[in-house]
Amino acid sequence: MKTVAQLVEVLENGVCRGNKEREITNLSTDSRKIKANGLFICLRGAHVDGHKFVDSAMANGAVAIICDHYLDAFPELTQIIVADTVMAMQAMVPFFYDYPARSLRMIGVTGTNGKTTVTHMIAHILEDAGYCVGIIGTVNIVINGVSEPVHNTTPDVDLLQNTLFRMREAGVTHVVMEVSSHALALGRVAGCKYDTAVFTNLTQDHLDFHKTMDNYAAAKAKLFAMVAESEGNEAKAAVINADDSYSKVMQDPVLHSHCRLLTYGQNKDAALYISDVAISAQGAKGTLHYSGQQWPFTIQSSGMFNVYNSLAAVGAALMEGIAMPQVLASMASFIAVAGRFERVDEGQNFTVIVDYAHTPDGLENILRTAREITDGRVLLAFGCGGDRDAKKRPIMGGVAAKLADSIIITSDNPRSENPEQIVREVYAGAQQNASAKVAIACEVDRAAAIHKIIDQAQPGDVVLIAGKGHETYQILNSGTIHFDDREVARKALRGE
Repeated sequence: MKTVAQLVEVLENGVCRGNKEREITNLSTDSRKIKANGLFICLRGAHVDGHKFVDSAMANGAVAIICDHYLDAFPELTQIIVADTVMAMQAMVPFFYDYPARSLRMIGVTGTNGKTTVTHMIAHILEDAGYCVGIIGTVNIVINGVSEPVHNTTPDVDLLQNTLFRMREAGVTHVVMEVSSHALALGRVAGCKYDTAVFTNLTQDHLDFHKTMDNYAAAKAKLFAMVAESEGNEAKAAVINADDSYSKVMQDPVLHSHCRLLTYGQNKDAALYISDVAISAQGAKGTLHYSGQQWPFTIQSSGMFNVYNSLAAVGAALMEGIAMPQVLASMASFIAVAGRFERVDEGQNFTVIVDYAHTPDGLENILRTAREITDGRVLLAFGCGGDRDAKKRPIMGGVAAKLADSIIITSDNPRSENPEQIVREVYAGAQQNASAKVAIACEVDRAAAIHKIIDQAQPGDVVLIAGKGHETYQILNSGTIHFDDREVARKALRGE
């Protein structure tokens, strides 16, 4: 609880009109979430202006607002007037919650692919070591084993700080969180400090927002700057995939002048590297090398991409002070994250896998893994989302045509775009790169596409359903509907 006067003190140029002694017990950028004695932050977004929802916030209990101009219609409210409500939020919200990140061991994971799996792997190791762990990511928020839904990979400042506050109150000691490039570029992680930062990889995605790969990389690199700038640098660490072409950006000496650096990969020059890798449908194994020693390494997750995910998690755990034998035992018992190369089994004599892969690199990874674990055909149903980087659509179509035997291109989350147009753009890339042996079809209805690709399967084949993974919805121009690839696949397998 803070008074308005206390909150105004952390702002550089805030002007307060009204009662400064009001005590604020809650705050939000969402007028629907405001409660009695609340403070409503009026943000101007691309589509919504928070200043238009002040009456709703007041009806729910708001006694104060942060706004960018005085609102004559609400003289009874205490109004904190600032030039930029986003900047004000970034300064005020962490203060309101007494900077919870400072009391927690914060581990941030960034990269295009693998963030969700790596965060859950790290959390699993930490929990086995006896720590109380919180998770913030694409799939969910987890506090002491209790899962909550999420809407962004990295929540906005008000929700993130509230989540960290609740984690601290619940006794959490370590927080493992996905940190998206959007969050870093837009300041959603304002008020956070990080103790260990992990970089998985960087491949084409989100160029609708970042415009260039260099901008995208620079946004990711901000996480490592946040590690180096935090206090207590002797306990700070950066864990970086040395095999990725953008690792040099993340390894900039300026970013790591005051923290430990651990590199990982298949290259022997990495501090932590793996050799003798063997991939099977049941998982992967190899020999791990670190600090002049070597250990047998086994995981239950298939695919070379999961080997890399595992190396990232092992590196982070080592930097957190957990001994290698304990780390490896935890990795051997880790079960895959929902929607990440997840099998759907109804007793059929072929394999069905649902995966979140929605980038060219991610799609290539799961297709190559499918090739490694089967002597049969690789069948694929996938699409690309609307209102997102359109440049990757023909690229993903090309990847699919080169690596799959049969493809059905369908809708993902078309959002405001015409799904048929998105499918055509993907199809163009597939057609350009396909050999005569590859069958390519289009089916805009995703449920129908899943049924059709499963109907094609023969004994020993692998069916991949890519793009949505854990998601239980589909975003259409007309609104959001319930849709779960796994549910649809089970119905198709049962002949329903």
